[in-house]
Amino acid sequence: MATAKKPAPRLGRVLTIAAAALCGCAIGAAIFGVGYSELPSYFGTEPETCANCHVMQDHYDAWARGSHRNVATCDDCHLPHDNFIKARLVQAEDGVLHSTKFSTGKYPTNIVIRESSRAVVNGACVSCHDTMTTQIRYTVGVMQEDINCTRCHSNVGHI
Repeated sequence: MATAKKPAPRLGRVLTIAAAALCGCAIGAAIFGVGYSELPSYFGTEPETCANCHVMQDHYDAWARGSHRNVATCDDCHLPHDNFIKARLVQAEDGVLHSTKFSTGKYPTNIVIRESSRAVVNGACVSCHDTMTTQIRYTVGVMQEDINCTRCHSNVGHI
């Protein structure tokens, strides 16, 4: 004689359906967010990507008018040159910071570069202009880490 299997308790079924619906909503929201934010474009190197966010439009326009537009992209100046993994970590950190501030509306009127980002930019200047900066460092007597290109050239790239 076979015994009949008892149906699952009603509360268990309701919780299973609720959990499935919640997971479905979370997945749907994530897919929508990826599409709405144009997230895949941020894995490329196109400068136009930086203008996806309206607060960066002035910076993009300034770069497009500047002296570096034909030789350097945003990533060339704002990501480290010495290590691929480090560059991706900086890119991810900046991306999370920018998207959080953009999403919450907490961007200041005047965007100010963080010290860690300034160090990356100075490293990029030294990397691309090594011959010139070597002469400057030799003449002035400073180490590569001590040179501060943006002190005098803060508008280069973003006129």
